[in-house]
Amino acid sequence: MVMEVDGKQYHVRLGKGDVGRYVLLPGDPGRCEYIAKYLDDAKFVSSNREYVTYTGTLDGVPVSVTSTGIGCPSAAIAVEELYRCGADTFVRVGTSGHIQKDL
Repeated sequence: MVMEVDGKQYHVRLGKGDVGRYVLLPGDPGRCEYIAKYLDDAKFVSSNREYVTYTGTLDGVPVSVTSTGIGCPSAAIAVEELYRCGADTFVRVGTSGHIQKDL
């Protein structure tokens, strides 16, 4: 079920044209501004709950940074809604855990 509010995706509060094709996905909303400083002309776009978004350019190509919060469900919501906004390439950045000692 696709949910929109005033033409924006319900959770991330973004619409078509708000994000680049490429999106970096940290978990922590506090990391978005730090990562966005590495983009050219980065602008704050939206904030709703755990979802904070900045969009700028890298070598002239639009790139966005959107936090996903903690866990797979909130990450899935972010990716699905970002896809509906025009993004199609996602890179998770940050830490991850595992349960196998030999990894």
